[in-house]
Amino acid sequence: MVIVGIDPGLHITGYGVLQSNGAETRVLEAGIIKTDKSRDFELKLNEIYSEIGKIIKQFKPDYIAVEELYSHYAHPKTAIIMGHARGVLFLQAARNNIPVISYASTRIKKSLTGNGRATKDQVQRMIKSVLKLQNDIASPDTADALAAAWCHHNALLGQ
Repeated sequence: MVIVGIDPGLHITGYGVLQSNGAETRVLEAGIIKTDKSRDFELKLNEIYSEIGKIIKQFKPDYIAVEELYSHYAHPKTAIIMGHARGVLFLQAARNNIPVISYASTRIKKSLTGNGRATKDQVQRMIKSVLKLQNDIASPDTADALAAAWCHHNALLGQ
């Protein structure tokens, strides 16, 4: 089974690809899709769409896991922008017949750390530990994407 976790953002989209046979889980690839801040909005979305398509084509995932959209009333524009990035992800998944599963950020964090209010640093440390990664995860966006994939992995195993 292959699960792609994605942390969508307009400038930086984190992704992580997990492969699991139930007994063993390993990271096939993890990183970021970084768009050029000077490009027009629609070109950034197209770049995210295209790069997610390449990831799907390469790894042929069974599932894509993402964090649910959350909007703090003080920052509605951020949620709208993130919604656009999620939209191209969902479109790419639909075109490839891959189910997208959304989880609340608190569920993702609790699945990984046991604490739904864990900090980004705690998420990074725990994802490195549970996936037995040798190197630190450079981007919190990559760690968040791997955490989403790990959460879905656990949900499939009934954990």
